[in-house]
Amino acid sequence: MPYTAPTGTRIGHVHLKVADLDRAIAFYRDVLGFEVQQRYGNQAAFLSADGYHHHIGLNTWTSKGGGPAPRGTTGLFHLAILYPSRAALAAATAQVLEMGVQLDGASDHGVSEAVYFNDPDGNGIELYRDRAPEEWPRDAQGGLAMVTDRLDVPALLAEA
Repeated sequence: MPYTAPTGTRIGHVHLKVADLDRAIAFYRDVLGFEVQQRYGNQAAFLSADGYHHHIGLNTWTSKGGGPAPRGTTGLFHLAILYPSRAALAAATAQVLEMGVQLDGASDHGVSEAVYFNDPDGNGIELYRDRAPEEWPRDAQGGLAMVTDRLDVPALLAEA
C-alpha cells in the first residue's frame, strides 16, 4: 500500500531567498502583519502570526542583491496565507491595498476565495480563505470540482 501523510500533517512554513533582508522584513511585517520572532544577524529572519516560531523564513545566504527568478524557470509559484474567515481576508486585502501593493488577480475557486500579488522580490503571494467543506463544489462522482471564477473584490472589501 502506498504511503500517505498522516492526518494532521500541514505545511509548516515557507523559507524564501530574498535580495534585501530589511526590505523583505518590512514587507512581511508592515504589509502582511507578521511579527519578527528572531533575526539571525543581517542574513536571515523568522516571522510568524500568533507567536509561532516561524511561518516565514527570509534569508540572503545565496541571494543578496539578486533579482527575481526569470519567467520560464522552475521554483516557487506562490506562497499561500490562509485566513480564518472572509472578514479576516477582507481586512488583510484592504491592508495590502492601503500599503500600495497592486493585486495581480482575484479568484473564486469554489472551495476558496483568493487574492494574488507579489512581494518586493517577485515571490508570488496568495491570501485566501476556505469555504466550509460542505460548500465545496462537487462533480457527479463526489470529487472536487474547483473552478477559477472572478472574485468580486469590492464585495470582499465591504466586509473589512
